Amino acid sequence: MKKIILKHKKEAAVKRFHPWIFSGAIHQMPVQIENGDWVEVFSSAGEWLGAGHFQDASIAVRILSFEPIQDKTIFWQEKIANALTYRQNMKLLASGATNCYRLIHAEGDGLPGLIIDIYKDTAVVQCHSIGMYRDLSYISAALVAVLGDTLKAIYNKSSETLPADYQHDANAYIWGISQPKVVQEYEHQFFVDWETGQKTGFFLDQRENRRLLGTYAKDKKVLNAFCYSGGFSVYALQNGATQVDSVDISERAMEWTNHNVALNNHAQRHRAYTEDVLKFLKNAERYEVIVIDPPAFAKSLKKRHNAVQGYKRLNMLAMEKLVSNGILFTFSCSQVVDRQLFEDTITAAALEVGRKVRIMHYVSQAPDHPVNLFHPESSYLKGLVLSVE
Repeated sequence: MKKIILKHKKEAAVKRFHPWIFSGAIHQMPVQIENGDWVEVFSSAGEWLGAGHFQDASIAVRILSFEPIQDKTIFWQEKIANALTYRQNMKLLASGATNCYRLIHAEGDGLPGLIIDIYKDTAVVQCHSIGMYRDLSYISAALVAVLGDTLKAIYNKSSETLPADYQHDANAYIWGISQPKVVQEYEHQFFVDWETGQKTGFFLDQRENRRLLGTYAKDKKVLNAFCYSGGFSVYALQNGATQVDSVDISERAMEWTNHNVALNNHAQRHRAYTEDVLKFLKNAERYEVIVIDPPAFAKSLKKRHNAVQGYKRLNMLAMEKLVSNGILFTFSCSQVVDRQLFEDTITAAALEVGRKVRIMHYVSQAPDHPVNLFHPESSYLKGLVLSVE
């Protein structure tokens, strides 16, 4: 591996097992180094610190191992086997009621730049760094070795997540053949289009929050805003909601939502609206439960202020459309908006509308999207379940 030497006193974060090395911390690196190369990182005193992928970007090195790597084939098999063991310990799949989950959650599983979601017997791989993309053959072989006969296909969906100027293959199956796209989550059926859908096809991180919503849905009128493929809608209907309205600006998302509602035999209590959520809320009727789960409003610190204002306006409208003692499920997946700032923003919205609000639950991403204790940035989804008087 090529060697990178850090500046004096820039090794502290690495020694605390934080996997990112920023370009400004580098003192010396090889002249001939390419994006995606494996590198070994040393302190200014010559101490070996870790090994990972190099990329010419603000985050110049993503550390994948804090121990020397002797064999990449063994390294990848051990990493994926360890991640699978963690999921098995959750007992998530033990009952057979669920067959879709996140197998690799980037930094949360010690593999920054890599996402792998399992949909029944298909693995969908998303590389967020050039190094991961260049290691696809190792990753694919490790998946086959670890998952065995339970795996029928591997789909590479990395074209949207790699740098625009990097030459790469189009999204495609890199092992096996296409399988049926209907999966099961806590005995709910979902059609997941991992080939053309957002991210890897389905928002697995909201699994436990969908289940929580189900406990409050019985005999309630529910609004699911930014519904995407209707996950919250299906859970509400399955648990006895009298009516569920689903809203998304995307026609394709509404097609998926209607399909998933029909898959679970609940079309008679469901209404679909292909509209801008803010416009819909301004003219909406009142609901007993509202779910606000928007896409990330900010992906950089520069846009954080605008994102906060957007969350405030959105939640003000939602609170105004709740009946007395209605329940609001509200979320943010913007990494630059931390939990405290999100809570402060929701507080500001409540003050603005003049309604008393109690916090029922603090919620986050599902446990198969683990947070690395040494990398708090891997905690990105934050949410509140509120009772609005």
